[in-house]
Amino acid sequence: MPERPAPRPGLAASPSRHQSYLSFDYGTRRVGVATGNSLMGLAQPLKTLSVEGDARFAAIADLISQWQPSALVVGVPFHPDGAAHDNTRRAQRFARQLHGRFHLPVHEVDERYTTTEALAAGAADADAAAAALILEQFLRSAAATDEPSSSTMQDPAHAAA
Repeated sequence: MPERPAPRPGLAASPSRHQSYLSFDYGTRRVGVATGNSLMGLAQPLKTLSVEGDARFAAIADLISQWQPSALVVGVPFHPDGAAHDNTRRAQRFARQLHGRFHLPVHEVDERYTTTEALAAGAADADAAAAALILEQFLRSAAATDEPSSSTMQDPAHAAA
């Protein structure tokens, strides 16, 4: 399996230690969800949301209320050569919608091959397992550089904190 490329350079200040996250493996029909934190550097699959439109965002709002994340992480797919495609733009739009609706920092992470890895590992819920892989990649990158190496959206109030 090809080595996963590094996430894109960050746009926001380094997060403080011990943050919690919800991560999303976006798809037009399903969205895998995982949770994790920077203290342990681990992620665990939660569930796959199989709802669309407003029902999808209502389910995400429930998860945010339950887990109280410091930030959100969205996997953004690219072609193997790094080129963007339709799903790249859809995932980036989803990230912007999360930021606009929930006013949390949203980190975008290159998620090439995460579903393939989850399936190869025998995951019962490949979408949620892929979301966990996305989050673990983000956490490793953040720990290695002491800041997230991903594209980040933040409200000015969060950026100044």
